[in-house]
Amino acid sequence: MTPLLLVIAVAGAVCAFCWIASLVTKDTSWVDRIWSIVPVVYVWIFAGAAGFADPRLLVMAALVTLWGARLTFNFARKGGYTGMEDYRWAVLRGRMTAGQFQLFNLFFIVLYQNALLVLITLPALTALEHPAPFGPLDGVLAMLFLAALVGETVADQQQWNFHRWKAAEVAAGREPSPRFLQAGLWRVSRHPNFFFEQAQWWLFFLMGAAAAGTVLLWTVAGAALLTVLFVGSTIFTESISRGRYPEYADYQARVSPIVPWFPRGGPVAAPEA
Repeated sequence: MTPLLLVIAVAGAVCAFCWIASLVTKDTSWVDRIWSIVPVVYVWIFAGAAGFADPRLLVMAALVTLWGARLTFNFARKGGYTGMEDYRWAVLRGRMTAGQFQLFNLFFIVLYQNALLVLITLPALTALEHPAPFGPLDGVLAMLFLAALVGETVADQQQWNFHRWKAAEVAAGREPSPRFLQAGLWRVSRHPNFFFEQAQWWLFFLMGAAAAGTVLLWTVAGAALLTVLFVGSTIFTESISRGRYPEYADYQARVSPIVPWFPRGGPVAAPEA
């Protein structure tokens, strides 16, 4: 079996598990729980196909492993592995009939998202098919990947700290002000974690392109479709935020949606110590 077929076979088994588990538990967040795990497996399959002897593939696999470890930790500390369902699925379930939501669950949540998890790792297949010496460009791309990883870590930590502060304020009977995070990296981007997440997979694609010597590769589909997914997720998430917080519209008017940029207007409020 070729490494690509092996990856597809594993992905098929993962799809079956996520779909059956969602039906049994009535919880549609199973893809969220494997999101940070299966890409690591796929990239190591490609690295293993080269006998774990290709430096570029080993670096790519190590980078994705770091990405997966960080994301798994962040998801776990938020209770993602304790049966907590993504709040967006509950909102969508309320807007659809039971049959419509089950079709959405099967075709988008399970099949589409798992296909995307395969696609974003296929630059490793490009590197496997185009063995070439690990050069300075590869080193630069790897360092940029690590920088984006650090950026996402900082953004998630700032969000974690804010929500812990907010929970403490509510527990003490006080109204949190501000009611959503607007400081730190969130002062220059409404979703800095989304920006750094996408940046990592675009850089991963470029590492495969560096091996092939061209960016005109069909494996760009993974990074491109991930960006499309994040754009849609951002629009949906922000529609919910505007419904919860009327002042969110002002935040949208001042702060860049994804790419960090100088905010417009006055300073953004930060929570008191």
